[in-house]
Amino acid sequence: MTLTDTPKFDVFDTDPLGKWSEPAKFIVDRERLIAYAHATNDSNPAHVLGDFASPVFNVVPAFQVIAPLTMNMPPADKRMMGLHGEQDFRFHRPIEAGMKLITRALPVGITPRSTGTLITIRGETTTEDGEPVVDQYVTVFIRTAIAAEALGEQPPAREFEREAEPFLELPDSFDPDQSFRYMGASGDTMPLHSENAFAQAAGFPGIILHGNCTFAFATRALVENLADGDIRRFKRLAVRFSRWVTPYDTITTRIYRAGQNGNRSVYSFETALADGTLCLSNGLVEVED
Repeated sequence: MTLTDTPKFDVFDTDPLGKWSEPAKFIVDRERLIAYAHATNDSNPAHVLGDFASPVFNVVPAFQVIAPLTMNMPPADKRMMGLHGEQDFRFHRPIEAGMKLITRALPVGITPRSTGTLITIRGETTTEDGEPVVDQYVTVFIRTAIAAEALGEQPPAREFEREAEPFLELPDSFDPDQSFRYMGASGDTMPLHSENAFAQAAGFPGIILHGNCTFAFATRALVENLADGDIRRFKRLAVRFSRWVTPYDTITTRIYRAGQNGNRSVYSFETALADGTLCLSNGLVEVED
């Protein structure tokens, strides 16, 4: 092997691995919950009125802690190449207007792939009094940045056996300004979602939706059809982000029965674009009976 055959790896900052971040406070404003419902076309009365947060809103209080970790660990020239890889929520109770939340985060693993590297972060959100609200694993895929070796943990596994055919197929579409509304409600201002030139320079046809916006659209269908609109019955919600989505795409969410876990009904779901390509895959939801 010659020197030119030696693979070139990117240097990641691995010092944060295994170390909890400083806790961050988040006051749940009713208007913020209403804005998030509007940004995701959510018509659930509890969300529209700002009484409860929709399930995917749970990323918002954690964003101010998790985002800096995933932004600063890759090499400096690849820090804007991140895309959401996976999301895995374990719910203890819903977020309500007026709550004061505390979130801390723990980087648990770096996993190289052939076209990039996964960074996996564990987040814990509690009330100010220490009552658990949600535990979540967030995985960010850093495109084109290849770490030299895997360190720590990989994203949590999801093992289930689903039925062969979906029992529900639910179509949906977005609004042209969806990404801008979601940006304001979520606080995620990455220019991939607002600047065409930036998105095109990164290899996309134009601005793309936040992965969590697409996830929130699919979750609306899950809450309505699996829990009669009651998010308090949601105990776990996880998905893999398989492909980017534009505001002009149409989607179809397919829901499959996947058995029972104690007093919880287990379902699998996936969301496909009009050409059949999956944008959300390996979805799992557990609903308390």
